Amino acid sequence: MENIWILAQSESGQPTMIESEQSEGQEHETISVPSDSNSNVKQAVKKGPLGDYSGIILIVLMVVVMYFFLMRGPRKKQQEHKQMVQSLKKNDKVRTIGGIIGTIVDIKDDEITLKIDETNNTKIKVIPSAIGRNLSQGQN
Repeated sequence: MENIWILAQSESGQPTMIESEQSEGQEHETISVPSDSNSNVKQAVKKGPLGDYSGIILIVLMVVVMYFFLMRGPRKKQQEHKQMVQSLKKNDKVRTIGGIIGTIVDIKDDEITLKIDETNNTKIKVIPSAIGRNLSQGQN
């Protein structure tokens, strides 16, 4: 009786051991498949180019990019509003953030005087940040 061991690959790609046993006129074949796909085959774990910290660096990079995009929009809008307020001059027609439409009568550093009614000569004073739009220039 002669035992022959053969290392082969199954249809699923897993390594298998085939034992072929020959005795007087009869041939027996036994196939043993490993129960765990990783039991006989060791797989190499590839690390990123930055080693163990590649995942953390990727997350930090994503947070920085998100912060940049989230903060850039409001800062740009704030800068545009500041330029619009600085370009205001006497007799410009403006609308406040509260919806009041008036004409600029006087501009000081910390307040703007608006004439809101021509017949009664009604005036109000507002802070520069309360100006929402310059209607004289047709801005949106």
